[in-house]
Amino acid sequence: MSVLSGKKVLLGITAGIAAYKTTYLVRYFIKAGAEVKVVMTPAAKDFVTPLTLSTLSKNPVQSTFYDKSEENELWNNHVDLALWADLMVIAPLTANTLAKMADGICDNLLLATYLSAKSTVYFAPAMDLDMYQHATTSANIDTLEARENVFIAPSFGELASGLEGEGRMAEPEEIVNFIENHIIAKSPLYGKQVLITAGPTYEAIDPVRFIGNHSSGKMGFALAKVAADLGADVKLISGPSNEEVSHSNVKRIDVVSAEQMYEATHSYINDSHIAIFSAAVSDFTPKVVSSQKIKKKKSNMEVALVPTKDILASVGLIKKSQFLVGFALETENELENAKEKIQKKNLDLIVLNSLRDKGAGFKSDTNKVTLIDKEGQILSFELKTKQEVASDIFNEILKSVHA
Repeated sequence: MSVLSGKKVLLGITAGIAAYKTTYLVRYFIKAGAEVKVVMTPAAKDFVTPLTLSTLSKNPVQSTFYDKSEENELWNNHVDLALWADLMVIAPLTANTLAKMADGICDNLLLATYLSAKSTVYFAPAMDLDMYQHATTSANIDTLEARENVFIAPSFGELASGLEGEGRMAEPEEIVNFIENHIIAKSPLYGKQVLITAGPTYEAIDPVRFIGNHSSGKMGFALAKVAADLGADVKLISGPSNEEVSHSNVKRIDVVSAEQMYEATHSYINDSHIAIFSAAVSDFTPKVVSSQKIKKKKSNMEVALVPTKDILASVGLIKKSQFLVGFALETENELENAKEKIQKKNLDLIVLNSLRDKGAGFKSDTNKVTLIDKEGQILSFELKTKQEVASDIFNEILKSVHA
């Protein structure tokens, strides 16, 4: 899944011949999962039609401060447009509009929207070779970059004048790839390896029966999505779960038993910067597993159990610089038990759940947690969705790993 999925992209189009390529640019953004709105300079309509762009984007295209086609003229609010956007892309950007942006001139809707933008603005110039190489153009590009706008350099190729050289707008797919990579590189966990365990484990009694628990994996999968959205490379080790996460930064490793989860965890822990253990791992496993289905008998059947390996404790023993996060699901003496677990397992943070809290626990889409760090500081939250809880957990992790 692209990092642009769910993003609101405002595409600004100026009056250059490369404007025809914006039809493809809109399609690439939508294919990446973004929502697109288009604002044009009035002259840009000579190169590509608003009808085409509105059809592709499934949103009205705006180019003037008010809509004369309505019986009662409607004002196109540039401030609302700018605030709507998660990012703004101006492509193609002509030398004329580039100069106006650098000087703060505001004589059309696109420029008014640009000056109101609070999000990152990407600009992709397109002009003839001599215009692009002119010192004024270079100075204007430097001015925009100094104001934290992001420059998408033109490519080398045949230009509308027949000359060959720099000035050709970057291809639509290149623009989208550039923006995706830029977002990832700016992400707070870019370059970090995050290990997450999720779901239950099943301990076989015979080929058809097992000992397990009610964990759905929802919390762990929510954590994996948030970590990936923050730019991390995620290893998600999951017990049996119907949950899914679709993200290019997430590698899912499926396991069944506690032993398999132990082995998978130790395969990846040394390369991890952050490890979160949200799985509900079975504490016991049958001492003997029958190779055949055990037949029902009138007499009582006893299954001898032995402890499983303590995954979290084993990682705490070999911990180097990893930031370790554990989960504690308690029914009594919650804070005392959680604080004891932090010290005993050598954790940096623990997420406390209480089964006494309505809406928290297994299978629910919501959770109510208390975060406790190794210094004993306590942070409690109200009932939230598990996706929101995952964000809260990573907000606390980021405070520590970036401290």
